[in-house]
Amino acid sequence: MIFMFLFSLILFYFLFHLSVLLIFSLSLHKPIFFPLCRRSVTSVETAIMSDPARESNSHRGRYTEPVPTSNLVNDGEDFPEFEPFEEEGAEPRSYAPMAGSLAVMGVDMCQEINKPNHYTTAYDNPNLVIRRGQEFLMRITFNRPLGQGDDFQVEFLIGSNPSPSKGTLVAVTFGSRHAGLWAGRILELQGQSVIVGITPTPNAVVGKFRTYVAVVTSNGLLRTRRDARTDLYLLYNAWCPEDAVFVPDESERREYILNDAGVIFQGAVGAVSHRSWMYGQFERGILDACIYILDSSRMPIYNRGNVIQLVRKGSAMLNSQDDNGVLVGNWSDDYSMGRPPTAWTGSVQILLQYANTGVPVCFAQCWVFAGVFNTFLRCLGVPSRVITNFSSAHDNTGNLKTDLIFKTDGTPDRRHTRDSIWNYHCWNEVFITRHDLPPGLSGWQVVDATPQETSDGHYRCGPSSVTAIKEGLLCHPFDSGFVFAEVNSDVVFHKRDRYGTLSPYRVDKTHIGQAVYTKAVGSYAPNDITYTYKYPEGSAEDARTMTRAEEYGCERDHSELDDPQLTVSISSEPVQLSQDVNLTVEFHNQSDEPRTIKAHLAGSVVFYTGVTANHFKDHDFTVVVPARQTERVALKVTAEEYLPHLGSQLCLNFVVTAQADEQSLTAIKVIELLTTTLGMTVSGQPQVQQEMFVTISFTNPYNFALLNAYLAMEGPGLVSYRTRHYSVIEPRASISWKESFIPRLDGPRRLVAVMVCDNLRQVWGEVDVEIKP
Repeated sequence: MIFMFLFSLILFYFLFHLSVLLIFSLSLHKPIFFPLCRRSVTSVETAIMSDPARESNSHRGRYTEPVPTSNLVNDGEDFPEFEPFEEEGAEPRSYAPMAGSLAVMGVDMCQEINKPNHYTTAYDNPNLVIRRGQEFLMRITFNRPLGQGDDFQVEFLIGSNPSPSKGTLVAVTFGSRHAGLWAGRILELQGQSVIVGITPTPNAVVGKFRTYVAVVTSNGLLRTRRDARTDLYLLYNAWCPEDAVFVPDESERREYILNDAGVIFQGAVGAVSHRSWMYGQFERGILDACIYILDSSRMPIYNRGNVIQLVRKGSAMLNSQDDNGVLVGNWSDDYSMGRPPTAWTGSVQILLQYANTGVPVCFAQCWVFAGVFNTFLRCLGVPSRVITNFSSAHDNTGNLKTDLIFKTDGTPDRRHTRDSIWNYHCWNEVFITRHDLPPGLSGWQVVDATPQETSDGHYRCGPSSVTAIKEGLLCHPFDSGFVFAEVNSDVVFHKRDRYGTLSPYRVDKTHIGQAVYTKAVGSYAPNDITYTYKYPEGSAEDARTMTRAEEYGCERDHSELDDPQLTVSISSEPVQLSQDVNLTVEFHNQSDEPRTIKAHLAGSVVFYTGVTANHFKDHDFTVVVPARQTERVALKVTAEEYLPHLGSQLCLNFVVTAQADEQSLTAIKVIELLTTTLGMTVSGQPQVQQEMFVTISFTNPYNFALLNAYLAMEGPGLVSYRTRHYSVIEPRASISWKESFIPRLDGPRRLVAVMVCDNLRQVWGEVDVEIKP
């Protein structure tokens, strides 16, 4: 018994000390011996890279210093206030300047002069915002007037470990020395003050710079202390001919850089609607939020002056698919973990929420991605616009064929159909010079932040030259083939037999990319720019483009099908929500004999991506079409049939399939239900810094109650984001909401409001007002 007790005591003692030693070893990240603590090289490297405390060591073996990826630095990381000259063999000298030496007493960034000259007055930011390639002024006050031989320099630093060779440390010299990347000159001497002009290079790094003024003394450089008030933001410059984003036309510069409100077109071909979107690129905090996005992407500071790299990185970071970016895409009916995409009025709240939390914002669909991306681009000075492509192909098989599959009875085979046709898809265009492409391919470039397919391992798209897409030059970067397919795919209709064999019976070469819209310059009207993406269908130029695209690897359909003698089409008038749908199905017989046609109508509620949400109708009918004549059949779909299946969607998809002897027919019609609007009126004196009021009114016109109604309103330069909630709005009941605001900016302004409910998600209102200075 005693022996067992002693043995147990010794064993406990040994195990206790072993466990203590093991815990201590693991805390030091050092194994005691390999059999007990195995770690592969990959896991060790991953642990080091994910440990913020060791991030500064992760560069070893590749770079002499860490790659700077953030505008943020800690106080004290910049130059000391006194920096002695480095002279070999020099004796230690006093750090204090000698009596009578030149010293800086104050620095004025001359915002009242610089901001108007650089078109940055609208930025609600306490610091100076300027554009590269253009001179700006600074007033420097010394302790005495400048004398002969007085030398000083203005230093601009961005990021950590700034370097002159990388353009992240720039010293502009004045006096007897002339050096530095940026040009500088003394414009005026006013007693103890000096007004200097400084011109950043047209390819300078874009971001937030820290500013110092250093005086040359006999011992070294005596510089000013860190002062956040002298920080400046440097942007791309569409007014500078040497900048890669230069836009020759002044009206286009004002539209694609300075306009902070716009419209995004939606709906379907023949029934185009629009949605107001408040870009708000000048609102407080937005410029810092855009820089935060670049910092979060860990994009090297010294690459941020390259507009191609910047828009490509921005395209990846605006979605959260693989890099913890800004927005989470959601194409379902469940938005319980966030806000429905239809609830957003603009980009400001999204960007501020992301910058404040670092967490991707829920939820977005293509127009939200495009709207926020447009804010990001315009805020940093890149000319951009939102594009809508109607009947946009999303080809999962990587060719120029969108395959729609039908069963033997003519009904859609949703299970085996992988490709989809979006009613519309939104992306962006940026206007940039492409020095990496042959001449003639600069100008508008497609960039897309909606996560669809990967590009070089990340969910992003572009920049892809619009001219290259039109000409079929798909060998050039980036992602031209994918964009080309979105506007040029052939729609191939297949019939699938019981054994799974597909037989094509119809090819439509004109359905995809029927129209490409963007906002017109200077107005909210649509501008049809389809011609910039493609030549007229069937023209000789179009045939040449398609042939060239195939030479670069895009596979088209070459099914040899006889010209059909029977055709079918569907038409309908615009339909308000809760009204009946009246369809007209038109059959045309080009043969010399009458034809008996057995037809089927399928009705579904669909997402705008073409994916079926709910199927609600099947109807068989027969029609006899006389020879060389047209027969029309009127079909009614009642509101009672589709309303229970609608959910939050407003798109109805009708497919007519028909069979006559051996010939198969198909026609598709997409109808977007129209909703009522919010009433908006403004009152008060329309002048900057004068109180005004906006009133939002709404009467429920439907025979059902609207549940959990959420209203949001904003107007860049007018009123910040405001919200109001109503638990229920009964049928025929009315609500009214009045808010006061004080305009910050003058000129034409727009206020927009949106209401979303559990059972209705797209009710909008807008009002325009001219604000006097």
